[in-house]
Amino acid sequence: MRRAALAASLVFIPTLAMAHPGLPHAHDVVTGFAHPIGGLDHVLAMVAVGLFAAQLGGRALWLVPASFVAVMAVAGLAGTAGVNLPLAEAGIALSVIALGAVVAFRLTMRVAAAMALVGFFAIFHGYAHGIETPETASGLLYGLGFVAATAMLHALGIGIGLGVGRLEASYGRHLVRIAGSAAAVIGVVMFASH
Repeated sequence: MRRAALAASLVFIPTLAMAHPGLPHAHDVVTGFAHPIGGLDHVLAMVAVGLFAAQLGGRALWLVPASFVAVMAVAGLAGTAGVNLPLAEAGIALSVIALGAVVAFRLTMRVAAAMALVGFFAIFHGYAHGIETPETASGLLYGLGFVAATAMLHALGIGIGLGVGRLEASYGRHLVRIAGSAAAVIGVVMFASH
């Protein structure tokens, strides 16, 4: 099973160098929505946030993703305003590694610590969204699009986490660990390509 997961993750390596493919500049909600979905780095990190929230359960189900979205939105505004954040792409790659590892190792922590962890990494994702906002775009509409896509990816991760939790306990845990491990490995490749 691990070999199959590793082999599947290796399929994505050629596309990792283009984590932010060019998008058509429709300059609206759709373009903002497409940005997180168009980058494997964003998808992996945001789904991992949802899986992490599902593993923690309780109030973390909504507080952990909400903290990511809130910090990401503020960082997006900063990026749009021209604030410079060095090593943003490296920070995004590190987020994939760290969040994948948190899921793979089923780390538990207080909800506030989990919120701080995902909030820290949300800075890099939000900044990337903000600096890639087309100059002629409505920042508000573009921002609403990437916030909506992020929330959807978090919900997908939560849904997967809760759904897998209903499977036979050890089988479900192994599936989630494999997914987290694959994300962490992909994150290492992304980080190495910078």
